[in-house]
Amino acid sequence: MSQAVFPPTDQPISVPPMDRYNQELIENLHPPDWSNPEPAPCYNLVVIGAGTAGLVTAAGAALLGAKVALVEKHLMGGDCTNVGCVPSKTMIRSARVVADIKYAEKFGVGTSHYVDIDFPAVMERLRRIRAAISLHDSAKRFQQEFGVDVFFGNACFSGRNTVEVAQKTLRFKKAVIATGSSPKKLSIPGLEEVQYLTNENVFSLTRRPNRLAVIGGGYIGCELAQTFRRLGSEVILLQKGSHLLGREDADAAAIIQKTFVREGMQLILEANIHHVERQDVNKVIYYEANGKQNQLYVDEILVGVGRSPNVENLNLESVGVKYDKQKGVIVDDYLQTTNPRIYAVGDVCMEWKFTHAADAAARIVVQNALFSVLGLGRKKLSSLTMPWCTYTDPEVAHVGMYPEQNQGIEIDTYYIPLNEVDRAIIDGEPEGFVKVHVKKGTDKILGATIVARHAGEIINEITLAMTNNLGMKAIAKTIHPYPTQAEAIRKAADAYNRTRLTPLVKKITSSWLSWQR
Repeated sequence: MSQAVFPPTDQPISVPPMDRYNQELIENLHPPDWSNPEPAPCYNLVVIGAGTAGLVTAAGAALLGAKVALVEKHLMGGDCTNVGCVPSKTMIRSARVVADIKYAEKFGVGTSHYVDIDFPAVMERLRRIRAAISLHDSAKRFQQEFGVDVFFGNACFSGRNTVEVAQKTLRFKKAVIATGSSPKKLSIPGLEEVQYLTNENVFSLTRRPNRLAVIGGGYIGCELAQTFRRLGSEVILLQKGSHLLGREDADAAAIIQKTFVREGMQLILEANIHHVERQDVNKVIYYEANGKQNQLYVDEILVGVGRSPNVENLNLESVGVKYDKQKGVIVDDYLQTTNPRIYAVGDVCMEWKFTHAADAAARIVVQNALFSVLGLGRKKLSSLTMPWCTYTDPEVAHVGMYPEQNQGIEIDTYYIPLNEVDRAIIDGEPEGFVKVHVKKGTDKILGATIVARHAGEIINEITLAMTNNLGMKAIAKTIHPYPTQAEAIRKAADAYNRTRLTPLVKKITSSWLSWQR
């Protein structure tokens, strides 16, 4: 098992395997020959952390004319570029190709039953694409295109308006903490000793594990479990709860579970893991499920049970910034910490731990930190309408509230199964649905869940409607190209329209039409 190494900044960074693509990645995101600039006398904004939240904050502020310093101790781009969205979705795309080939016969396309999966080539493609995309987040780009002073090193607060990094002092008017999060650790005896995979090192694999245990049935665990299963690994997924995707719509979770079982994955639900040990070449998991003691022999263990905020070694106490080791930096609805000079954004302080959430919140921080003093108004985090998507196949996308979160609001739900949508039938993808929740007696959309192969694309129409206070009436008036799977949303709007045809309305229209004959 190989793992990315992040040594002090006076030592070279290594991202195994150190092929030309990972060397290109490092050259972009933490150049070995980089020299930190001499600090400006004072910065409008010092941003700690160059993941999505930090990059968007730094670029946005600099484009508006602010003098900005950006500090990163590892690789610019953060989790998304290096060990999150970019590599995982690249790997998922390869896995979908495998699934398409295996199911090609139902479309009248003959294939051999054997699919030759070149795992090293899959991972090389991942590294090549990641390196190409990394140029967008490169240190040179932020320095040259945006005029940001980029510093590499460990940052910590050293005074009420100063940050120390690599023996240099950065003075600021305002500062933003954007240090992100790390994989949550489990207190399972023996787990650390046998070594295990997380999102931080799984993408460095060059050899496919034949037997892979995945601990955690959330979005990280589910995405990677299905991916490795499709790429040829025997996958056993252990979930502490009674079903996968515990925070999602129960009907959506049921479809994902059914899909996983159909694809040959072993699911162990309500699993209580006692300890882990190594026996020769095997890693052995001892667990209890359904009242029975069992043991599981695997080659690798992948842990995907959530994220923990990176709040250590920032010296937050010295500047009056309150934080919780589980929840992260404490912020108000304006993303301001308990020190009015200092803001926080992204995984380090937000419940939404998504790249697009960090991006949207960073735009709020730029306005609130730099311009609220001018009376231009402050933006609230709670004002955002936040969609998200789990990139299994089919995908599960959601926006807004779930019915169980109705907080006393009566709701109506419009449900359209994909087996009633022509394009889904044509595509051979009839398993899924669209659910739209509206305030009872109105067309106001409160939330929606979509299960479809490209649910992440389809959910945008609902999000746009909610953001702009457009209801089901507006969607019903919107012409959708035929045939598309997004027609399911229009069908839901049509179902709403039919509720407006009350017996009284029908009686009136019938009487009028009868009189016209």
